[in-house]
Order: sequence, then C-alpha cells, then structure tokens
Amino acid sequence: MKTYIEERAVEVAKFMIHTNATVRETAKKFGISKSTVHKDITDRVERIDPELARSVRAVLEVNKAERHIRGGLATREKYLHSKNK
Repeated sequence: MKTYIEERAVEVAKFMIHTNATVRETAKKFGISKSTVHKDITDRVERIDPELARSVRAVLEVNKAERHIRGGLATREKYLHSKNK
C-alpha cells in the first residue's frame, strides 16, 4: 500500500515532467517546500519508479542548465521596472 508521501512524490514528478516546471514552481503548486520537492524527486521517486526518476532528472538537468539565463532575465526586468518609476 502506497503512503500519502509516496503518492505525492509520484504526482510531483509527473507534474514536473509534463510542465517542465522548476522546483520552485512545483513547490508553490503543491504547497510544499523546495526541499521536500527535491527529496521527493531525487530519493523517493527513485525507490518507487526508477524510470520516472530518470525522466524527472532530465527535467532537473535542463532547469539547472537554464537557471542562469532566467536569473539574468529576472534581474533585467527588475531594473527596467524600477527605471520607469
């Protein structure tokens, strides 16, 4: 019998795969911490469904590779908005 935590871990992983969501976006959607999301997708899903874990790990790698770009865009937006005030 799967526990609530195992079911949530699988749902979190599926959400990330289908939406290419970041850990932060996923945490907000499920109302849990970023640490919990990370533990769910790296530890718990690996034990439950290794194939699903490989898929979600691929999404994590893409997000990790792109995060410096998103950070730069966010900073740019911040200063564009503060300049116009």
